[in-house]
Amino acid sequence: MIFYHIDGTGIAHWQMARMLLAGPDGDINWDRLPHVAVYRGHAEDVLTPSSNAGATMHAYGAKAPHRAFGTDAEGLPPLSPSGQRRSIMHEARARGLATGLINSGHAAEPGTAVFAASAAARGDVEDIISRLVGSGVEVMLGGGEIDFLPEGMMGRHGRAGRRTDGRNLVAEAEAAGYRVVFTREELAALPDETARVLGIFAAEDTYNDEPEEALAGKNLEPYDPAAPTLAEMTAAALRFLGGRQFLLVVEEEGTDNFGNCNNATGTMEALRRADEGLGVVLDFVESHPDTLLLYASDSSGGNPDVIGLRGARFEEEMLRTGRDINGAPVDGAEQTPEGGVARPFTSAPDRAGRRHDFVVGWGSMLDTSGGIVARAAGLNAEKVQGSFDNTVVYPLFYETLFGEKP
Repeated sequence: MIFYHIDGTGIAHWQMARMLLAGPDGDINWDRLPHVAVYRGHAEDVLTPSSNAGATMHAYGAKAPHRAFGTDAEGLPPLSPSGQRRSIMHEARARGLATGLINSGHAAEPGTAVFAASAAARGDVEDIISRLVGSGVEVMLGGGEIDFLPEGMMGRHGRAGRRTDGRNLVAEAEAAGYRVVFTREELAALPDETARVLGIFAAEDTYNDEPEEALAGKNLEPYDPAAPTLAEMTAAALRFLGGRQFLLVVEEEGTDNFGNCNNATGTMEALRRADEGLGVVLDFVESHPDTLLLYASDSSGGNPDVIGLRGARFEEEMLRTGRDINGAPVDGAEQTPEGGVARPFTSAPDRAGRRHDFVVGWGSMLDTSGGIVARAAGLNAEKVQGSFDNTVVYPLFYETLFGEKP
């Protein structure tokens, strides 16, 4: 069972990715998922959930409040459809299955961390990381080195730790039998039969989630080129978990974070990486048909959409000002210091060989709830149809992993 959570992605995100990567008539890996359903993502007390509430509902199959981090309104782990106060990952571990968590961001990002750790608040990062290291999850790959190390201790990624409890969780993980790696090369060098792996590939996140002009001023790329990509981390996890029955939860977090700061080029790169990783998983499912792959998101980060350009007068004004005619910001592949669009995005060729210019129009700097779908391939994928509530994720996982309904 593979849950591929590309955070903050709605249909418009994937339209953007398709146009740029394959052209309007082409297919990206996301298009290879044969089963589609409209995703319903509301939380217990709000229509657009937080990432931590969304992950709680995915992991436990019960509606949760906005502030939840693997908890219910009383602060307890939610009561799942199985009648237990356990996430689907806790349930899998209790039954002897192998488990894995992958995140392009900090290890405490809720989209993955909630499956293995509950906390009083999302900001309790020290506690969350401690719980992850003690969870027994066999494969954990992501960032966040500064929260594994005590204050003042210099890490492999050039920054000092910030834990106030004095604990060195890297050393504790090694003592618990984990092979701890910090680079793409160290990850690739691990043998397939490695039983426990902790990969920490950045001081915080493997991406730099700031607006384009801020990154340009700091001479930074959207992603750290030295860190392994989501595809590389996913391929490695499947090497380590393959041959066992397993539950793997994968998240690309940059898609959401770049959308929330209205960085279109960063969002495009995050989508490219997410789709590349999706190709790795789809190839695995095709060779292992007894696997379910479920893709979902819990929101649309920044609520972007595509505006195709034709050269009309109002579009020329939009490129000059960086604003749509209703005042909404627009992004291209290159901005001007004055805020206009120096160069729009250009699609890959269509079936007639033509390329098309477009810009990205932003609706918000927040998460929104429109245009979200769930998609699936492999075992039980046909159950993803019609309307698909976020609480249905848990029972689908349960039935696929254990062969019975909770």
